[in-house]
Amino acid sequence: MSVIAAYMVPHPPMIVPDVGQGDEKRVSLTVDSYDKVARQIAQYKPDTIVISSPHTVMYSDYFHISPGRRARGSFARFRAPGVKFDVDYDTELVSRIEYLADREDIAAGTLGEKDAELDHGVMVPLYFINKYYTNYKLVRIGLSGLPLNEHYRLGMKIAQATEELDRRVIYVGSGDLSHKLQTYGPYGYAPEGPEYDKRIMDVCGRAAFEELFDFDESFCDKAAECGHRSFVMMAGALDGKALKTTCFSHEDVTGVGYGICSYEVTGTDSDRHFLDSYLNRKRSALDDTQSRSDAYVQLARRSLEHYIRTGSELMLKDCEDIVLPEMRQTRAGAFVSIHEHGRLRGCIGTILPTTGNLAEEILQNAVSASTRDPRFDPIEESELPWLEINVDVLSEPEPIDAEDKLDPRKYGVIVTNGYKRGLLLPDIDGVDTIEEQISIARRKGGIGDNEPVKLERFTVTRHV
Repeated sequence: MSVIAAYMVPHPPMIVPDVGQGDEKRVSLTVDSYDKVARQIAQYKPDTIVISSPHTVMYSDYFHISPGRRARGSFARFRAPGVKFDVDYDTELVSRIEYLADREDIAAGTLGEKDAELDHGVMVPLYFINKYYTNYKLVRIGLSGLPLNEHYRLGMKIAQATEELDRRVIYVGSGDLSHKLQTYGPYGYAPEGPEYDKRIMDVCGRAAFEELFDFDESFCDKAAECGHRSFVMMAGALDGKALKTTCFSHEDVTGVGYGICSYEVTGTDSDRHFLDSYLNRKRSALDDTQSRSDAYVQLARRSLEHYIRTGSELMLKDCEDIVLPEMRQTRAGAFVSIHEHGRLRGCIGTILPTTGNLAEEILQNAVSASTRDPRFDPIEESELPWLEINVDVLSEPEPIDAEDKLDPRKYGVIVTNGYKRGLLLPDIDGVDTIEEQISIARRKGGIGDNEPVKLERFTVTRHV
């Protein structure tokens, strides 16, 4: 057997009556849908339930999988200590997932547990399931800051492990939708909130899982979504499967989106290998972008690729075919930024020139951005085909005496307090106000919010 069905479900503790104390009636459609899902799961009589939760242990570069033999939890922190859970983990399945992930170089395993208690992203689904069925073991999996394709890949390994062990498995993708749907909601309103809910319910309602990769990270952040990575991992567990899809409900009356869909496996479907099709589409788009890159970006790419492949720095004399006269004749600071699958992978630069000319500045900073950014591991050769690179050439910084002379779309900012200095480039997704721009620059420079700073602004010429 394998994954026999999967479910996209929310996890608001308020829908548990002992927690909601009547407030759960506000989302009765969600409660009714959950009950239908739980009954359906009981009919399948699964050996194991796998739940991916945004609220279990989460790391930026690692998927945490449930360690140990069992786990307990309760809704005590939600003022309902009498609602308790005590479940056995499927240790054999956990071990097999861990083995397959390691073999495929997916950063996943049982290390790094911070809290052994079950989280509400797991307990809310189990509350409804346990009303009708309890003869199962559990695997709970945390999300990560890794790209969406890595979540999908781990979902595929989960499915493979269940097949190899002949398990009947139900997969539960636990996650709320946007938290920015209503002005009266606990998190306020953003226009991206309703747009996210509309898109995700359309995509998941059609089981068009390849489109999950098309949700931009900045858009998801502005929508304050909770479960997108969980749904992507669920989709990976259903890779290549023919599905009977049911969209039960969507509600937004609390200001947070709750969506429920089911996916019952009916066979195989060779047209539903969505990671392959996404990567092919991505590769084609990157090839097209790379073919249209200007000389600045070509120079940065050649520099970092040469260093990563050989361990030696590329010399300017070896780049005569792409170096423009203006790059030799100009001295300026420059930043090289690298993204992979929509995620920042490295960004290092110089505010003022440190080399003889701009070409040398780019050669040097491309190597630093790809291998010496302290926030990230050095880029490996296998990653090179997936890199998106841009180069920002900075104007000379100009002192300013007031914040209102900034514009986050037009100007970058430098904040200085003694020897501490922070810089933020202009026109960054998600940075829409002067206050946000200065606050981020302060954090980057290790400067407190109340410490006085000198302000400088600069413009950039962006090369892509």
